[in-house]
Amino acid sequence: MVQLTLPKNSTVKTGKTWPKPKTEGGKKAALKEFKVYRWTPEDAKNPRIDTYTLDMGQTGPMVLDALIKIKNEIDPTLTFRRSCREGVCGSCAMNIDGSNTLACTKASAEVKGAVAIYPLPHMPVVKDLVPDLTQFYQQYASIEPFLKSKSPEPETEWRQSPADRAKLDGLYECILCACCSTSCPSYWWNGDRYLGPAALLQSYRWLADSRDEATGERLNDLEDPFRLYRCHTIMNCASACPKGLNPAKAIAEVKKMVAVRRG
Repeated sequence: MVQLTLPKNSTVKTGKTWPKPKTEGGKKAALKEFKVYRWTPEDAKNPRIDTYTLDMGQTGPMVLDALIKIKNEIDPTLTFRRSCREGVCGSCAMNIDGSNTLACTKASAEVKGAVAIYPLPHMPVVKDLVPDLTQFYQQYASIEPFLKSKSPEPETEWRQSPADRAKLDGLYECILCACCSTSCPSYWWNGDRYLGPAALLQSYRWLADSRDEATGERLNDLEDPFRLYRCHTIMNCASACPKGLNPAKAIAEVKKMVAVRRG
């Protein structure tokens, strides 16, 4: 029988339970627990789950509001990324209540019971809720996400018909939060070679752009057993995207373009 062992210090332990907030004048507080993944490279300890209790009457509605309150008022060592707070930048992507999403657009009230918060899955962790996205951004850069044209540059702008512009809807809105790629089992298994849903959606965004003149070059770069064809249409990516995009559909369109080119 095969025996499997976990890497050293990989087991998640029960961490600290922080004191509940005090109520004044006998008022009943709307208390809610937040169970947050904690790990730091500064020591050799296992990751842990710390429990914080907040009075939701004194806390903003979103999970990001809760994390900010925890960091500002309870535990300043808690580490996470954030920026716009409007679902635009993708910085606060994390796994909340078992699903990848943005902390700034996920309401705490949507979660029944305690809110479980982890970093994006199957990514190296820098600290606490901060994943290492180095490889993710390198894969995005590898598809050369910019307009490539051999035609002389126009004096004013690259013109595009409304119909051609409409083909980019559902593609350009991607904010590179990595929710889709880190929800994809194929990316978990082959993340070093498979580009993943986010990069492939971005690749199709340029393949579908009528102003781009590097279609053949782009398809040559993608036509590989791993870079493109590790997608098995599991559809986790479409379910996880906080912007409502469908990377699986974009990947299918890329495969179709390759097949048509082959004849």
